[in-house]
Amino acid sequence: MRQVDPPRRESPRRWRAAYPHWTLISVVVGIVFLTVVLAVFRTKVRPLDVFSAFLLFGAAVLSVLIVLYTRSLRRAQQIQLDTEERLQEMADNIQEIVWMIDAETKKALYVNAAYETITGRSCQSLLENPSSYEDLIHPEDRVHVLTKLGEATQTGHFDERFRIVRADGEVRWVTVHGFPARDDAGRIYRLVGTAQEITALKEAEEKIAKHLASAESARAESDALCKATLALTADLRMDFVLDTLLESLLELVPGECARVLLLEGDSQLLVAREKLRHPVPEKAEDYPLTLDAADSPFLLRILTTQNSVLLADTKDEKEWPGFKGHANIRSWLCVPLVASQQTLGLLSVGHTDPNAFTQDHVRRTQLLAIPAAAAIQNSRLFERAEIYGSELQRRLTDLRQTEKALEHSEEGRRVSEDKFQKVFRSSPIPFSITTVKEGRFVDVNAAFERRYGYSRAEVIGRTAGELGIWEDPKDRALMIAQLQQRGPIRNAITRLRTKSGELKTTAYSADKIQFDGQSCILAVSEDLPDNDKSLNN
Repeated sequence: MRQVDPPRRESPRRWRAAYPHWTLISVVVGIVFLTVVLAVFRTKVRPLDVFSAFLLFGAAVLSVLIVLYTRSLRRAQQIQLDTEERLQEMADNIQEIVWMIDAETKKALYVNAAYETITGRSCQSLLENPSSYEDLIHPEDRVHVLTKLGEATQTGHFDERFRIVRADGEVRWVTVHGFPARDDAGRIYRLVGTAQEITALKEAEEKIAKHLASAESARAESDALCKATLALTADLRMDFVLDTLLESLLELVPGECARVLLLEGDSQLLVAREKLRHPVPEKAEDYPLTLDAADSPFLLRILTTQNSVLLADTKDEKEWPGFKGHANIRSWLCVPLVASQQTLGLLSVGHTDPNAFTQDHVRRTQLLAIPAAAAIQNSRLFERAEIYGSELQRRLTDLRQTEKALEHSEEGRRVSEDKFQKVFRSSPIPFSITTVKEGRFVDVNAAFERRYGYSRAEVIGRTAGELGIWEDPKDRALMIAQLQQRGPIRNAITRLRTKSGELKTTAYSADKIQFDGQSCILAVSEDLPDNDKSLNN
């Protein structure tokens, strides 16, 4: 081991070389001493009395004790020096710094060779300035570490992680542990401990923490998107869809206001819904309800290219002052709502601080815009289907009343059949009667022939499965199950195939009837408007 102020000690090997026969010399000295004592007594005291005998015996015992004590003392010294040599060798070869400081002055008393490897400073520099180890501590950690070191001189415990700055300027992490050395009175007079470099461990911990944070962020984002997607499909009413959409958007993006703008015509944008993170009591009376994309180049660019836009600072956008309702917005991002390659509108978020949004926020908004566009499209389809369904419901009610009239009397039945046939044949809406069990066509009207391209003779007696009218045969099975369990079907949106193979989106209503003594299904299928392209998806 190396000390800042090391005492000089002779090696036990050197001492044995200087005195190779120390044990034999001690024995000879003891025998000579006894011989001299006996000679004196024989010459001066002839009659050996009891006192002289005791004196002679004591001298002999003393000589033996001196020899034994000297031998034991030298053996203990040899063991101690050998132990110090082993400790010195261990300290010089371990990778941890072994240190010792004075508890009162906090000056270094002892370090090993690892001090030079870890700190890049020599042990000699610490010998010349025993307090220079304080300069190793990173300036941001120095006050804290020295405060804890001062407390350790009282408590005896020091356990800290901190940064050091090597002589070459490189920053490294170390973990330092210390424990007390006490005197006989129990007072701490020294602190002894170890210091180990943990730079690689610290970097690994930081990487793991970073990866865990990224994974947690991705999980939270995924959960939020799943929750938003489920919420958007829970109710097809447009008001519910828009409110849910903006609520989900502000959960994913830290904006202060969010808007849904729906496209009407080529460039007119209707502000269908706006949500503020911190709502104000009242809006200004001139609050804009519509915007013309032709007056805002960045809005027109989004509608034309269907690409998202991120404005880090709206003051850098020359056309921004003309964007009504967002005069106080400094950061702004906008994502188009696209379904079936058709732009339905825009989804935007704003913030009063510049540089509030990143590309990651744009990515989150784009992910939310996918189910949002589908939900808006489905909501529009639902609203139109309700309108058509009401008319179909009225006509089905008329047919049901006619059917009830058949139950009164045979005469009434014939009259009702005539009425039914007239309504059935003359109706401009496609009607069909099929058996419940097989789906075999019993009758169809002229409107059915025109819509699906089949003549009446081509379908009578054949099943829907043979003709392949249902795009998905499972839809018919589901329809039969619903009729059995819940009764009449109203305004179910499905897709049916014509004779030419064209698929048509249809509002489909059906009910069970008795026809010619068979359990049959009376079905009414209504075309959705051809000019509504969004309904053909």
